[in-house]
Amino acid sequence: MNHLKKLIVFFILSSSLNIQSQDKVLMNSFSESYDFEAVQKYDAAISVLNLVYVESSYEINIRLGWLNYLAGKHKESIALYLKAIALMPAATEPLWAIINPLTKLDSWKEIEKMYLSILKIDPKNAAANYNLGLIYYYRKDFLTAKKHFDISLNLSPFGFNNLLMSAWTNYFLGYKNQAIALFNKSLLYSPNNKSALEGLSLIK
Repeated sequence: MNHLKKLIVFFILSSSLNIQSQDKVLMNSFSESYDFEAVQKYDAAISVLNLVYVESSYEINIRLGWLNYLAGKHKESIALYLKAIALMPAATEPLWAIINPLTKLDSWKEIEKMYLSILKIDPKNAAANYNLGLIYYYRKDFLTAKKHFDISLNLSPFGFNNLLMSAWTNYFLGYKNQAIALFNKSLLYSPNNKSALEGLSLIK
């Protein structure tokens, strides 16, 4: 019985030491990757982490996603961020991160999906609502744009971008009184703003 207990203790200690050793290797690899990133040696930073790559590691996938983005390897970056999203489906962090390489590839349908995914997790997120509003505004889908701009504006009623974009959206929807009020509030934030003054001149 004592022999069995000694074996169990031995295996526990061995496993613990092995885990600590793996953690140290991983920490060193991350540290080296930061050093390479600091001097813009992105391929070297990627190589260091590829040596310890584990597909089930959220941290490695999201870090490599960022480094590949910096290296201009946008498709590789997206693939890694998608793995991070799958590993942590309740996190908004990788959803925000993947927008960077998607923007470089002009993948606006995918960007829209990411903002919608963020809003499923965090419905009142001001930045996601505002950016999604911009996508619909430039598609001339003003009703949907207004829905998202309204949320962002309610969260930050004296934010200049919220005021100005909401004003233009209301203008294109034919809501002239609302547009006038919002253009005037825009001018309180930024007196003589050309866009706000242009909007008012079109109505008056």
